[in-house]
Amino acid sequence: MGHKPEIRRLLPALRQAVTGHRLLFAAKTAAAAGLAWYLAPLMPGTAAAYPYYAPLGALVSMHPTVAASARHGLQSLLGLAVGIGMAFAVTTVAAPTALAVALVVGLGVLIGGLPRLGSASEWVPMAALFVLVLGDSNAEGFSFAYVLQMAMGVAVGFAVNWLVFPPLHLAGIDPAIAGHRSALSKQLKDMARAMEESWPPNHENWAGRSDELSRTAIAVRTAVHEAELSAKANPRSRRRASRIPSDLAGLRTLERLTFHVQDITDVLASVIWEENAGTSIPESVLDHLSEALEGTALVIEQWRDGDTGQLERQLAEAKEGVAELGDAITHAAAGDASVNAAASVAMSLRRIITAVSNAG
Repeated sequence: MGHKPEIRRLLPALRQAVTGHRLLFAAKTAAAAGLAWYLAPLMPGTAAAYPYYAPLGALVSMHPTVAASARHGLQSLLGLAVGIGMAFAVTTVAAPTALAVALVVGLGVLIGGLPRLGSASEWVPMAALFVLVLGDSNAEGFSFAYVLQMAMGVAVGFAVNWLVFPPLHLAGIDPAIAGHRSALSKQLKDMARAMEESWPPNHENWAGRSDELSRTAIAVRTAVHEAELSAKANPRSRRRASRIPSDLAGLRTLERLTFHVQDITDVLASVIWEENAGTSIPESVLDHLSEALEGTALVIEQWRDGDTGQLERQLAEAKEGVAELGDAITHAAAGDASVNAAASVAMSLRRIITAVSNAG
């Protein structure tokens, strides 16, 4: 009985780890390592005596995207070359003593800190250490074998990743965008309802929801970025990744919408709860403000939902609602009421509508 809570916590983590993409990636990595090991004894000269570096090369080159496989594989080989060169420089003046080991590792870590080295930074001290302590009297032959087997493994890993169902991460974009659209729409709807309640409103969860909006925005940005990376050097991208430019444009629009919704949130929270902030909204404006918020929420809800006609109708209604809000603000201002906060919200709503209209 005592183990059931731990099992319940473990199962979601296992489901997240053992996905279709992960199983395919594991199978491809295993196949690449096995193929590299099979080919390793065929390498010329002394390289055949060090077959274990071939599957290591395959392993380091396997990454969730084809472009990342090529980049990390080449960076690893660059790190090997730098580390081997450094080890040779040390062995010309010192035997593989504790001091020499400390020297090459320290220098390797320093060199690895140079900018733009990427994965190479991890391999510089490792390669130097291996050549120093394993190369012994045959450092040149060991270095040749090390680089050749690793290069072969990297080539095998890249080839397997490129040829066998190269990953194209497009499936996560639509759910991420839909989730963020829903969060933005809900935020505006909740604020619309708050304008209809007695102040201060009973429901105030919306006022502290900026972090949640930021998280869903980050999820969209991550999904689009991963899709963009996975399309690079990917033979499947010619047929299936033509949507990415549209998704990037959608991401930019969502970021603008998020900025304006958060700005509205800050303004209305200040109006309701900050007594000395100098912000207020005239009572004659509240109903129009609620309707404008609700209409704009429906615009965000309809955007990218596939029904262009419905979006056009909703845009027209939202524009009319914001125009009526503007008229109400003008009338309130004529009576010397403070309308700065209401005018700020109205401007943000107009910008949201414009951003969606331009995005199509």
